[in-house]
Amino acid sequence: MASLISQDIWKTWETHGHTEFVKLLAGWIGSNCSSLPSIDSKELSRAIYEFFWQAIRGRIKKDLVLSAIGDILVLHGDLASVTLDVLNVIDHETLVNDNNDERQRLCSMLKELENWLSDALIKERLEIDTLQDCSLLKTKKIFYTRFIKVKTKLFYKQQKFNLLREESEGYAKLITELNQEIDDSITPLYILQVIQSLIGCFNLDPNRVLDVIMESFECRPQLHSRLFVPLIRSYMSDSLTLCEVLGFKFTSYDPSSTPRSLFVITALLLQHGVIRLDDIYRWLTPKDSEIEESAAKELADAKEYSRRMNIISVPKEDEKIEELVEERAPYNQKFGLCEALLSVGAWEQASTLLKRHPEFFVTSYRPISSSICKLVDYVIEPVYRKRCCISPKLPGKPVLAVGAWNFPKAAKEMRELRDAAFPMLLSLGPHLYNDPVLLHKLIRLCNTALDDCGLNSSKKVQHDMDSLYFDVLTLFDVVILPSLALMESNCCVAEEIWNVLKKLPYEHRYRLYGLWKNDTFQSHALLIRRKVDCVKRIKYIMKRVSKDNVKPTGRVLGKLSHSCPGFLFDYILSQIQIYDNLIGPVVDSLKYLTNLSYDVLGYCVLEALSNPDKERTNHDGTTISMWLTALSAFCGAIYKKYNMDLTGLLQYVANQLKAQKSLDLLILQEMVHKMGGIEASEEMTKEHMEAMQGGELLRAEAAHFGQVRVTKKAAQRLKETLLEHNLAIPLCLLIAQQRNCVVYRETQNNHLKLVGKLYDQCQDTLVQLGTFLALNMSVDDYVRRLPQLGSLLSDYHIHADVAFFLARPMFAHSINSKYDELRRAEKNSKNLLPAQKTQKYLEAVRLVMTPICESVRPLCAPRVWEDLSPQFFATFWSLTVYDLSVPSTAYEREVQRLKLAIQQTNENRDLPASKRKKELDRCTALMDKLLEEEKKQKDHNERIMARLTQEKDGWFLCRAAKLAKTETITQFLQLCLFPRCVFTAIDALFCARFVQLMHNLKTPNFSTLICYDRIFCDITYTVTSCTENEANRYGRFLCAMLETVMHWHSSKKIFDEECANYPGFVTKFRVGNQPSETNDHVDFENYRHVVHKWHHKIAKALVVCLESKDYVQIRNALIVLIRILPFFPVITPLGSVIDRHVESVRNEQKDKRQDLSAMAISYSGQLKNKKASMIPEYDFHLVNRKPVTKTAPQSAHPPAGTTNAVTQPENGVSKHDGVNGVDKTSTNPQDTPSSTQSESQSSTPVTVGINKEMKKELRETNKVKEKEKDRHKDVIEKREETSDRSREKRTKERKEDREDRPHSGKVDREDEWTERDRESYNGSNVEATDPDRDTKRRKTDANLTTKSRPSSPERERRLEKAERKERRNVQETEEERRERKGERKRDRLLEDALMDVKRRKEDEREKVRSPRHGNGSPSDGNGDRRGHNRESPLSREASDRSFERTDRPERARRSTDSKRR
Repeated sequence: MASLISQDIWKTWETHGHTEFVKLLAGWIGSNCSSLPSIDSKELSRAIYEFFWQAIRGRIKKDLVLSAIGDILVLHGDLASVTLDVLNVIDHETLVNDNNDERQRLCSMLKELENWLSDALIKERLEIDTLQDCSLLKTKKIFYTRFIKVKTKLFYKQQKFNLLREESEGYAKLITELNQEIDDSITPLYILQVIQSLIGCFNLDPNRVLDVIMESFECRPQLHSRLFVPLIRSYMSDSLTLCEVLGFKFTSYDPSSTPRSLFVITALLLQHGVIRLDDIYRWLTPKDSEIEESAAKELADAKEYSRRMNIISVPKEDEKIEELVEERAPYNQKFGLCEALLSVGAWEQASTLLKRHPEFFVTSYRPISSSICKLVDYVIEPVYRKRCCISPKLPGKPVLAVGAWNFPKAAKEMRELRDAAFPMLLSLGPHLYNDPVLLHKLIRLCNTALDDCGLNSSKKVQHDMDSLYFDVLTLFDVVILPSLALMESNCCVAEEIWNVLKKLPYEHRYRLYGLWKNDTFQSHALLIRRKVDCVKRIKYIMKRVSKDNVKPTGRVLGKLSHSCPGFLFDYILSQIQIYDNLIGPVVDSLKYLTNLSYDVLGYCVLEALSNPDKERTNHDGTTISMWLTALSAFCGAIYKKYNMDLTGLLQYVANQLKAQKSLDLLILQEMVHKMGGIEASEEMTKEHMEAMQGGELLRAEAAHFGQVRVTKKAAQRLKETLLEHNLAIPLCLLIAQQRNCVVYRETQNNHLKLVGKLYDQCQDTLVQLGTFLALNMSVDDYVRRLPQLGSLLSDYHIHADVAFFLARPMFAHSINSKYDELRRAEKNSKNLLPAQKTQKYLEAVRLVMTPICESVRPLCAPRVWEDLSPQFFATFWSLTVYDLSVPSTAYEREVQRLKLAIQQTNENRDLPASKRKKELDRCTALMDKLLEEEKKQKDHNERIMARLTQEKDGWFLCRAAKLAKTETITQFLQLCLFPRCVFTAIDALFCARFVQLMHNLKTPNFSTLICYDRIFCDITYTVTSCTENEANRYGRFLCAMLETVMHWHSSKKIFDEECANYPGFVTKFRVGNQPSETNDHVDFENYRHVVHKWHHKIAKALVVCLESKDYVQIRNALIVLIRILPFFPVITPLGSVIDRHVESVRNEQKDKRQDLSAMAISYSGQLKNKKASMIPEYDFHLVNRKPVTKTAPQSAHPPAGTTNAVTQPENGVSKHDGVNGVDKTSTNPQDTPSSTQSESQSSTPVTVGINKEMKKELRETNKVKEKEKDRHKDVIEKREETSDRSREKRTKERKEDREDRPHSGKVDREDEWTERDRESYNGSNVEATDPDRDTKRRKTDANLTTKSRPSSPERERRLEKAERKERRNVQETEEERRERKGERKRDRLLEDALMDVKRRKEDEREKVRSPRHGNGSPSDGNGDRRGHNRESPLSREASDRSFERTDRPERARRSTDSKRR
């Protein structure tokens, strides 16, 4: 410890240190020398202590020490006692130390002090051994003997009273004086004098007199302050003696029979400060340790009771656990004293006693909690009457102090409650439930306190020191909500609580609910038992919930929810997460809940959703967990049906999106669906799609295909919550941003199926929410809250599709507003002509859209805008399908439905007249509104058409004729068509309609053929990269495009009217403004060839996807096939190929992926129903069939009455009679064995009927074997000649076309399918390609020609021969063509008969197989077809490669033999 006296004083002691030390002591003693506390101060004792140690250590001379002691002792009379006390301490310290010098100095000093201090005082304070060492005792033994005798006499010798000698008259007189009537003349001083006289007169025992006074005090405790307390304080100033008397009285009573009057007088003495709590507390029973053990045992019993809740059978002896705490409390004297203290208003002493015991254990005693309630009621009464009075006419019953006790001061202002009443309430805890009236008062005071904080509307916390905001939160956490849990279904209290809590922010409310449900019920035994009983009841009820007993079940659930809603909803939600069929009955049964229960339900839902211990995806990682799906559906249903606060749930979804977690968007999707009626389904019928093209009223009446009933109140609540908390636009932006990063950030390690599902969920939710906001928000409010388009694109990094989707309502509103403004600016605005109105509208469009066009320029590189104008980009993305067409059919259908409803209403005589009239008025008004809406849409459509007609000339900029068409279409598809066609189903329809509209408008520099060709030719990658919902939309887009294509394909008249001479069907692109010629356009037959090619391309792409083993490709291919089924396939061979592959998918995925197998079964069934309407390939289009003749004897013409083996078609054109788009005459002989047999048989003259020929062939089966080799040679020769002639002809045509048209293009790359189809376009090529592509094609043709053709002289001879045959074909008559057609039919019948014979006779089929090739593979058609299927069923390239690989040497040899013959 640091020295109290400066070292300079000790160093300068001889000079002036002695004087300074004495002055310092004198200053501490002060002027009031009689004040004992100043003498006993620690500083004074410490200073004397340091002084003596300096002397003992020899730093101050002995004579100087003695003189200083003399100066010190004269300062005050009590300093001698203090000095000896200090020396006694130093004496003990020197005894412990081993320093003999210090001990000798001390003894010498003590011996000298005898001159200054009295001998008696020295012998009283110092030890006997020290006195002996200092020679202050003559004989130690004699002194010690005398000391023992005196001590025994003082402390151990009992004074003997002779009770018989005491006068009983004295005690009688004493009792009479103490219990007389007290008036103003009787004072405590007078009574004290009487008592003293009686003691002296009758020789009464003072302790017995005190006991008589205490007995009289017990009888009349109301005279505590007037008589007994002053009397006792004057009579017995020693509080310890008084406590001993009281303690003897407590111990003399049995704990169970201690009179309450004794507790009361003890409490009064404590309240007035006569005795101290610590002095009397030790006399009370039981010990604190026993009370703590009792509390711990009670808590343990409650937990054991909770543990046994799930045990089916409980032994009878365990029922003792259910004993309540009140049965043990009366045996506790400490609890009795606490209750007495509270009853007399001694709160300070009572709070000290309460803090000595476990929390809320003392207040669990009913008398104690009731006493606290009375005390609180008295304290808050003035404030409550002043601030919470319901009405001046209802003043209520005032609360007064009980008896004449000294209650605490009552609070008169709200801020005084913090110190006066709140500590009492916090000590009371959940046991406030004993006084429901006081609970009501407290809740209303809290409501007033929150109003003073300014939380009535703003719900913002004010950081004010005088504010009671956080005190109110503490009261709800510790007192009010736990008390509600212990009450029996008091819905009135619950509603009062909600009136306060609804003013708090949801964060603070949910915090209170969490503490109430999770913490409070774990620390109190009574609450634990309450929880167990409630859960038992809830389980019993939930086992019997069904749709048949909703009403009685709901009432019971409502009663339980009034007091313990948390546990009720926790169990209900756990059951819903397992059994989703409980959602409907549970939602209906919750209609009897209070507002507080609904709010707690919202918290419980949020707590269940945010549970980190639950996996949000199934174990396979491909789908969302069932519990999350069920909980989301429950959220949508419960929030729609009941008025619950949506803020917490919406903010939770927003926070999850900020954390890049999109799984919880399922909740928002369900809520928007159920509350707003905005559906996100892809399964819309044609009628629904038509209705979606109409106005808002038509969409509301006819476009909803689900069973969701839209309620305006639910939609309004959702909208108000989104706007009030500024969540509407931020949620849209967060969803859009999450959609962009869901693939790369959130789901890097997840299954691709789940990735697609989450992407679709983001997309669908975004569309739902955006549509909901556009429909329910006012346009001005929407425009004010939504950022500008440029800000969306640049600042928020939103893609163009989402940005335009959100801003599209803003564009329409701005244009209409500007149009109205311009129209009203005219003087004669009401009499404007339609042309003038249209001009005003176009001016409004220009003013509004010009800034939009400028804002989209930074999206792409400047090179892009050289092909595509920003105006076209903005126009494409700003329009909707509502702008392009009017769904007159849908309007008419809805009007007819209303007319039928009117008719049925008129015929319904059971309906009351008032209801009938109301229904008729409704239908009539609705019909008029629909007709008005249709007219309005027609006018709008006319203005849009005028706008597009004006803008179309500047949409596509022409840089170079050939290059522009390709680049322009590429930019259009990449930036506009593909992003929007997969955005929504209605956008897919819009894209198809817009392409058709651009064709109908004859848009300059836009090639319709190239656009369609790019869309249809290779859809493999597009289909593969789609999610499930995008595949649905892409399928709708393809279906709409195919609908237009097949409409033009249906007849030449339609084609000539809608396509011929249109710029979109030009095939020769000329530089500058050169006019197109007639032969620059595609004619009808060439268009049919192109459509045939597109069908083959689509089939090939989808077959590739079906053959892949990838789940996404197979699923998307099946989805697209289902969507385009009305228009694809329409060709029988393609239908068979697709059916075969779909069947293969069904068989392969039957045990692996059930969803794919089910989808394949569904499509296969629909395809089988469509097969009856499919057409053969030769009815779909005309193809070039290459004439092949068999080498005959020198005769150039066959004999009369005979038919050639292969008849010549007229003009080299015949019906296409192949399979999968491959001509029979141009097919590998391994692929078509039947055709080769029919050709061989047809070389024999047919002079009898078909039946006779069939019988003949059956009899002459053995002859087939002999003719097999010759037929094989003929077919190979025919294949060689046909292939050579076709390739040479195409080369010649391309050469001539390049000479005529330096910038001409082709329909498509000359891939394998095109070569096998022999699709010659008579020099009219469709697609404009770049020079590099033409160079590659020329190189490919040159390589193929070099590899597969003989030498040049031989090739020239063959070309001459082919030209002669073609000239002969031109000369054929119509009769010869009909004869050849009948011959082919007979050949097919014979071919089928032979195949039946082969199937019945397996051994015969082995004999008639063609000889093996050089590589050892059999030449049987079926065997080769199986090998071909393994590569690709539609791959003609594979067939060509196989044929060239196996038969190239044989072909050359047989060609030479043919020439020789």
